[in-house]
Amino acid sequence: MKLLRVLLVSTCLLVLGWGVSSANEIDRLVLQKLDADGLACAQRCSDAVFVRRVTLDMIGTLPRLGEVRTFLERENPRKRAQLIDKLFARDEFADYWAMKWCDILRVKAEFPSKLWPNAVQAYQRWLTDAIRENMPYDRFAHALLTTSGSNFRDPPVNFYRAVPERKPSAIATTVALTLMGQRADGWPAERLNGMGAFFARVGYKGTAEWKEEVVFFDLPRALKEGAPAGAVFPDGTVAALAADRDPREVFADWLIGPDNPYFARNIVNRIWTWLIGRGLIHEPDDIRPDNPASQPELLAWLEKELVAHNYDLRHIYRLILNSETYQRSCVPAEGAVGDPSGFSHYLVRRLEAEVLIDAINQVTGGTEEYKSEIPEPFTFIPRQHRAITLGDGSITSPFLDMFGRPPRDTGLESERNNEPTDTQRLHLLNSTHIQNKIQRGWALKALVKRAKWKPVPVINQLYLTILSRHPTEAERKAALAYADSGDLKRHEAFHDLAWALINSKEFLYRH
Repeated sequence: MKLLRVLLVSTCLLVLGWGVSSANEIDRLVLQKLDADGLACAQRCSDAVFVRRVTLDMIGTLPRLGEVRTFLERENPRKRAQLIDKLFARDEFADYWAMKWCDILRVKAEFPSKLWPNAVQAYQRWLTDAIRENMPYDRFAHALLTTSGSNFRDPPVNFYRAVPERKPSAIATTVALTLMGQRADGWPAERLNGMGAFFARVGYKGTAEWKEEVVFFDLPRALKEGAPAGAVFPDGTVAALAADRDPREVFADWLIGPDNPYFARNIVNRIWTWLIGRGLIHEPDDIRPDNPASQPELLAWLEKELVAHNYDLRHIYRLILNSETYQRSCVPAEGAVGDPSGFSHYLVRRLEAEVLIDAINQVTGGTEEYKSEIPEPFTFIPRQHRAITLGDGSITSPFLDMFGRPPRDTGLESERNNEPTDTQRLHLLNSTHIQNKIQRGWALKALVKRAKWKPVPVINQLYLTILSRHPTEAERKAALAYADSGDLKRHEAFHDLAWALINSKEFLYRH
């Protein structure tokens, strides 16, 4: 039986086109679990699928026609790894992942966070810079937890302003959710209050500048009243606090310690969720003893990798993105259709609202209007502004609201709703909003002009632009027959083809 299992794993690796010795640890552990469950892995995805998938997953942006062509034409066997490294350097990488963190950190000028516009801009800029510069994750978390100063001039202090309530237990709940992946509102009161004690000396005060607020360690109160009583770390260890030391620093030092059971586990599980589509622990912000990981050995290995590489998040990204587990087809092998937690195939999921409208505008050359229904921000957003760069959750559009952009009220991953609805389908199919983009957008007009109105080049370029692949022979023939049918003017036929491709699942979903 043991020999049979070894042969099954080896066969699966060989089917994917590489030998056992070149498999990274992610693939070894995933395949080991699939074998134990009697499931087969999917084939490796095509280059066309990969270039679209990894570009969307890493930078929240469709690859452009020239990028797709260049990638498909290259013969270099390392071109996938090279593309991954290239995408890290794109400005959109920092923009897209700052958007993710803005969701988690409730970055919003208006209710309920009430950060106000200047603070939102400073906070988003700090998050974007931290991601662009690849700030080690332990330093990132330490800054969020311990920074004092103005919400306009010391952006991380906004972490303490975007909380439901400014009482210690509420701050502890936010810290646990964000940095530990735990829903502390379900903890016993003594455990929550023990953690809340570390945040009992956080002070807030206004300034003469409109909407400016200073977050600080209230040392005078601490010296007068002494260190907060009853401080206990979430693992049950009693903390010894000194009156003249900021308790937040004590908690932060404990949290980012290499042996901490919560810190690294939370972030590597979130990254796995973001890239693969489902967490090793599901939901990613509901880590608890009675919600175990589907593959605990893999989760533990990723935790150790992060710590060993000095909390370099890009190291975890690279491990996952370069794995065959990530690069598998979305078409499951026989018998593995209902396998969301075994990771035998890539999990199909719809594009986020911001990514989808940016993709539609990119392929058509359209623009979008974003504004706040609440008058306070008085913010003018240029129509060419990309949705993934919107830092303020108060600034939105009917499209973003309809397609499930999170209101940034809770910090939960599930706040973003990517489930398709009939209203969404009807909007894509019938609205003048989408039709005007297709009929009036400069990008589609330029594409047709470059192809000199010749049907075959136009059809090829539409497929490469919208779906990041060449059309099949059957698709080319059907599109050509429609364009030459005589029932429509040729430009109308091209618009119809673009409309059909934009409405296809292949465009609307990661796959």
